[in-house]
Amino acid sequence: MTELTEADIQARLARLTDLRAAIGQAIVGQADVVEQLLIGLLAGGHCLLEGVPGLGKTLLVRSLGEALKLDFRRVQFTPDLMPSDILGTELLEEDHGTGHRSFRFQQGPIFTNLLLADELNRTPPKTQAALLEAMQEKTVSYGGVTHQLPRPFFVLATQNPLEQAGTYPLPEAQLDRFLLHVRVDYPSEEEERAILAQTTGAGGGAVPMVMAGEEVLALQRMVRDVHLSDELLGWVTRIVRASRPGEAAPEDIRKYVKWGAGPRAGQSLILCAKARALLHGRLATTRDDIAALAAPVMRHRLLLSFAAEAEGRSADDVVAALVRAVPLA
Repeated sequence: MTELTEADIQARLARLTDLRAAIGQAIVGQADVVEQLLIGLLAGGHCLLEGVPGLGKTLLVRSLGEALKLDFRRVQFTPDLMPSDILGTELLEEDHGTGHRSFRFQQGPIFTNLLLADELNRTPPKTQAALLEAMQEKTVSYGGVTHQLPRPFFVLATQNPLEQAGTYPLPEAQLDRFLLHVRVDYPSEEEERAILAQTTGAGGGAVPMVMAGEEVLALQRMVRDVHLSDELLGWVTRIVRASRPGEAAPEDIRKYVKWGAGPRAGQSLILCAKARALLHGRLATTRDDIAALAAPVMRHRLLLSFAAEAEGRSADDVVAALVRAVPLA
């Protein structure tokens, strides 16, 4: 960040504060969820939001889209949705003057900056897989031609953890494409009272537009330059490696984990920790940044054993035990 002055850096950090405040005009509470979404945006990754119906997941994503001067589209995933409904398709066109016919690629809703994939687990695996290339490579291949997606490109997907009838659980390859798995919980009593008052009155929670796409890209570049010490780099490496069952793994891992996290989990944890530091106005990561994001980064990358299910141990329990067991130095 040598090309930026101190004033430039502080101005960009102030924009993040404005962005959080703008979303707060429509969303009551859910501070951790909002922070994790902004971390995903800054780190250049995708987020999977999971929570029971009625907690405002769709409103939260829509509010983020309104606060950002970005192209925003929403796709409701259903069992009859086809890949071409998302990616696009080729149309046969005829020139009425010459009679010449040619195919033209008609872009689908995935050609946007911010895509809300609502209830992603309600669509079959064939359609889920249509997102894989877009999420990883930020391209769409159709008819032997590769099309670039707009930048920034950010997928926010939601899923309902309760209803299993008519749903298709996301495969591990699809889950690994998500930088963060964000859990949306019930609000507190005070927050729920405020939600009821805000959403049943005449006044609306309009979200002001505070940031454009170029500013988002500039902040994403800043995240890469946030400092991470060798000590913390080693700690992240050991945490990820310790999540894999083996003789050297902690006892809880050997007992409750069938498959551990891959190297992408370490990459994601470092980028998210850097983004959190920037969001809090710091240019260097701390141990707290890593510890705070270990669960959202790793909960969907661990395959738990039957023993974990039998004893009621969740992925978050295992990650917490893992962070405690792995020493910082």
